[in-house]
Amino acid sequence: MAVILSARRTAVVPRGGAFARLSLEQLAVPVVRACLVDAGLTAVDEVICANAIGPGGNPARRIALAAGLPLQVAGLTIDRQCAGGLDAILLARALVDSGQARLVLAGGAESYSRRPLRLTTDPDGAQPQPYDQAPFTPWPDRDPGMAEAAAALAQAEGLSQTDMDAYAVASHARAMRKTWPEIVPVAGQGRDAFARHLTPALAARAKPICGPITAANAAVAADAAAFCIVAADDLWRSGALRLLSGATLGGQPTQPGLAPVAAIGAALATAGLAPDDLRQAEVMEAYAAQAMACITRAGLPAAIVNPGGGALSRGHPIGASGAILAVRLFHDLHQGAGLAAIASAGGIGSALVVRRD
Repeated sequence: MAVILSARRTAVVPRGGAFARLSLEQLAVPVVRACLVDAGLTAVDEVICANAIGPGGNPARRIALAAGLPLQVAGLTIDRQCAGGLDAILLARALVDSGQARLVLAGGAESYSRRPLRLTTDPDGAQPQPYDQAPFTPWPDRDPGMAEAAAALAQAEGLSQTDMDAYAVASHARAMRKTWPEIVPVAGQGRDAFARHLTPALAARAKPICGPITAANAAVAADAAAFCIVAADDLWRSGALRLLSGATLGGQPTQPGLAPVAAIGAALATAGLAPDDLRQAEVMEAYAAQAMACITRAGLPAAIVNPGGGALSRGHPIGASGAILAVRLFHDLHQGAGLAAIASAGGIGSALVVRRD
């Protein structure tokens, strides 16, 4: 059974902020080095990095080289959009449990500030056209924008803007009461930059995005990096987090926010656990509607979910967001079982179940 030996992250900073001029390597390398120091290591067998909106070029390899890891560490970059950071850890677990590696650095890095401009080309020579969101399905009529999907989910679940704003206010309040020992200071940022004293009145005045979805109850685009060192069971040490089970499942592309529900059920079933057995759950808050629906439908006790706030009070650095959930569990779960879960565009949900003895 694979274990997490160490886990660190940068602060999460909204795009255009203190991390705006940093490359992926400059974001990630301090985190990589902190993970190695915490685990008492100088090298790993592989680096798996999720990156969703970068320019390509295998960021995992660039990060490995920039961090001074051995040249034979090839680096593997994956793109599963929002779920990528958590899936990198699940993939590292699979490599370790299968015996293909003993030490894997896994997580994600994303610079929304430095994302490239994207253009579609025309074979007949027409002017290239810019686009923002890549297609997540082959069917345009079943490929909603994320805000539109969140608005439809809110309507289906009977969630009003007031309900979602209240959830966001609570997320910020929890974050403001929290300290963050897992954060590696980068560019002078030692805490999440977006958390603030949000009030219902301020939330009610937030800029509308789509129907009841507003800038207050949707996570802001952000920059960050987060990584864990996943190791073979015989390398377990006091404080390590055991990786009990995980699942990544596809669902309806038109309902991406609900996709984690099935993954949570599958991961808990494999671990032989029920929702009430969990001590802590870190659930992605890309939108308040999505988080609220997943918590309810998965039967998670609300009191254990995101005790230090979630992405609504941090921001959403897409490829890194899932890894941040695992990092939070590593530092906050003192005993018992914990869960990390995240939804992804295209109708994909990922979940990870861990335990600290």
